[in-house]
Amino acid sequence: MPLIVQKFGGTSVADPQKVLGAARKAIRAAQSGNQVVVVVSAMGKTTDHLIALANEITDRPNTREMDTLMSSGEQITIALMAIALESLGYKAVSMTGAQIGIKTDNTHTKARIKSISTDSMRRALDAGKIVIAAGFQGVNEDGDITTLGRGGSDTSAVALAAALDADECEIYTDVDGVYTTDPRILPEARKVSQISYDEMLELASLGAGVMHSRSIEFAKKFGVTVHVRSSFSDSVGTLIVATPESDAPVAGCAVAKNEARLTLVGAPDKPGIAMGLFSRIAEAKIATDMIVQNVGLEGRTDISFTVPATDLLATLDVLNLVSEEIGAERVEYQEKVAKVSAVGLGMENQSGVAEKMFRAISEKKINISMITTSEIKISALVSLDDASQTLRAVHSTFGLQNAPVKLNQPETLSSQSLSKVELNIARLSGMEDIVIESINLDRRQSRITLPEVPDTPGIAAEMFERIASAGVIVDMIVQSCGRDGKAMITFTAPRNILQKALDASRKLTNEWNAAEPQFNPEIAILTVRGTGLRSHTGLAYRMFKTLADGDINVNVISTSERSISITVNDSCGEKGLQLLKNEFAAEIM
Repeated sequence: MPLIVQKFGGTSVADPQKVLGAARKAIRAAQSGNQVVVVVSAMGKTTDHLIALANEITDRPNTREMDTLMSSGEQITIALMAIALESLGYKAVSMTGAQIGIKTDNTHTKARIKSISTDSMRRALDAGKIVIAAGFQGVNEDGDITTLGRGGSDTSAVALAAALDADECEIYTDVDGVYTTDPRILPEARKVSQISYDEMLELASLGAGVMHSRSIEFAKKFGVTVHVRSSFSDSVGTLIVATPESDAPVAGCAVAKNEARLTLVGAPDKPGIAMGLFSRIAEAKIATDMIVQNVGLEGRTDISFTVPATDLLATLDVLNLVSEEIGAERVEYQEKVAKVSAVGLGMENQSGVAEKMFRAISEKKINISMITTSEIKISALVSLDDASQTLRAVHSTFGLQNAPVKLNQPETLSSQSLSKVELNIARLSGMEDIVIESINLDRRQSRITLPEVPDTPGIAAEMFERIASAGVIVDMIVQSCGRDGKAMITFTAPRNILQKALDASRKLTNEWNAAEPQFNPEIAILTVRGTGLRSHTGLAYRMFKTLADGDINVNVISTSERSISITVNDSCGEKGLQLLKNEFAAEIM
């Protein structure tokens, strides 16, 4: 018999009438011949209310007790949902995370799922009952209640779908699908019929609040078909599957407004510096994003990265300590910044996307302070005041409001490789372990750095339009924060057209009265790709430590949700590749 997992968020079960409405959706799924597991969140703003109660007592409540407190919200909802189903004539049973058998690690308030026992759920389903599961929670090895972090009910639902080998996981929410960007910011945003795991992973981590990014990690690792739907209608929503909606270069864009930028200025340019910094940040359980290290000058380099604004003070404590230990020049930070990103699998096969995005931003007279790129993402850091205008410019320039020519028919779990799913489950010691998909070495690239370009609107657009018109295809792009009215931009290009790239760059620096371009004709790019890279705060540290222990200096860093790319000297490429393969051997699938 087919099995469906349905998840209802807090707004979908905010009052008794909405609980009854959700129960009717579960009944319709059962009447269609499915076994049904319903995962629910706490009602409405219950979790916020519980946190506020604790904060009225102390601003530093014990995390174990906070998990006990916060998990009570879901316990209320599962009981009400079971009561609602039985009042409508259907057998139902409510289960807490502990009763289900969701085992987690010991990290209170941000626990990760290690395993799920399906025995009790299977028995209930086989007895004809609808199972009501508490989202957001589990138990650790000591039997203590743990919670998975805000948005964790999404993760619970997809994890249960993976463990039960469900045919589909339906995520019911207050929107009717995934949009090309947040429709509350841009009314012209379009609902997409289908989006790939990789695209959704990037968008979820970049500020698209429809799905919790850890839930998409589960979906990708275990081949779960996710259907995002409206709680308040029966309309078809958006399928999250392995393949994109079309081959358009950009599938969606997102803005992350709750960001802060930090820079370690003038750090020694030698092996181990990045490792030391990110080891401390990983120990503090701080999730970094948009890591940028540019080429060192005169034995010094700058390392910039963004963190959630709520982690700014904790990160400053770490950064100030590291700065003093290694003898960096100073620590800088900027509040009220926003990251605007364009995402699409089509970028991998189409050129010109970056310069088109930069030109759209330039035409609005908006200055870009940082740039990072990956195969399927381009991110630009701008002032918070410019965030909405930047998002609209990027959305419009790629025509995301218009329906594309569809590339694929929607997939279902039956088209996934179940043997691969079973292999993944068997090899992972914990269900939320990192999965490394590939570790690659590219020795075909050269690197060019413009060390002192004007830090003004339009510079990136003009630069990469001119580079493109010279017939140069750019791979990595990194722009680090400006100093004294100047910015540093680095890019990589194929070695066989290095001279073309240099000629175009020199023309630009002459026009701008800027410093002469610097270059390295033979570099190596090492890239680790996988699932869970950003949410596992220690992965960047492990990568940098492995290379530092091998006495390999990292020149340039660029990160995304699914990859970390660095450049090293060409002579270190093969050694670096082997070191990384050895370090991540257990996680490579």
